[in-house]
Amino acid sequence: MIIHMNLGDDSYDIVVQRGILSSANEQLNLNRRVLVVTDTGVPEQYAKTIAAQCKEGIICTVEMGEHSKSLETFGKLLKTMLDNGFSRKDCVVAVGGGVVGDLLGFVAASYMRGIDFYNIPTTLLSQIDSSIGGKTAINFGEIKNIVGAFYQPKKVLIDPELLKTLPDRQISNGLAEAIKMALTSDKDLFELIENEDIQKNIDEIIVRSLKIKKSVVEQDEKESGLRKILNFGHTVGHGIESSEGMYDLYHGECVALGIIPMCDVAIRERVIAVLKKCNLYREIKYDWDKITAAAFHDKKADGDTVTITTVNEIGTFNLINVKCTQVIKMAQACLKGIE
Repeated sequence: MIIHMNLGDDSYDIVVQRGILSSANEQLNLNRRVLVVTDTGVPEQYAKTIAAQCKEGIICTVEMGEHSKSLETFGKLLKTMLDNGFSRKDCVVAVGGGVVGDLLGFVAASYMRGIDFYNIPTTLLSQIDSSIGGKTAINFGEIKNIVGAFYQPKKVLIDPELLKTLPDRQISNGLAEAIKMALTSDKDLFELIENEDIQKNIDEIIVRSLKIKKSVVEQDEKESGLRKILNFGHTVGHGIESSEGMYDLYHGECVALGIIPMCDVAIRERVIAVLKKCNLYREIKYDWDKITAAAFHDKKADGDTVTITTVNEIGTFNLINVKCTQVIKMAQACLKGIE
């Protein structure tokens, strides 16, 4: 299936096809120097399969984890390109999850003021969400994604076959973003996740989630309004995630917790039941001082206020501007009961 992202001069195709990794050169222009970046958590063969299809493929492997989204790693990748004579006509290919895509996208946006960037996401989280939309970033000063650019890929290849090597917890991690988008925009998708076998329907979940994000990004590429609904659950979620060393939680697991207080009490039990089905419901001891500090430093905040998304009825949403302290109060009132 081809999903076309209509963004004027920055338009591109998202190709969803099982087994597409082995024929990537039929979709991507690899007849040039290509920097293929992956991480230590991705099977080596994936990057090697892409490099073998390039005229001149150079593989760089970064360490798995958010710490690789750093100025240091960013600089190392730029130096590799300089040392190997990369020109503006050459390109980069991300083969990995959101960390690799975010990092390499920012490298592509920065090198010679912009070179071609292709994304081949290998996790469910990145296939559903981070691989499209053009957000690229690194972390700085202990703040997640605080330095970056909007820079659209030239094409995205999504191969659901690659999910076979993922641990179950990483599948759950990605499902959090599908649940997030279903709650705001697609009641039928929520009910599919709620009632049906997830593994048997994973391709449909990926495609429907992508179509939601495509629609939002096409209407608001630079997050001036509507695109803020994609941050549903993220203010509290990022606060939890940025409390470094406190919780052994993945991004999607943090977002799942952040979603709960933003849902009306009338639907909250259904939401929690779905999170439990997807192994996304966590009982933790919250350090609200640290979570609050992290939430206040979130890039989505404007002074002491932030725009949040709330859901009163599944498939609909409200965007409201509130004080950051009020968001924390909402989260405390809801989540203290599941510590």
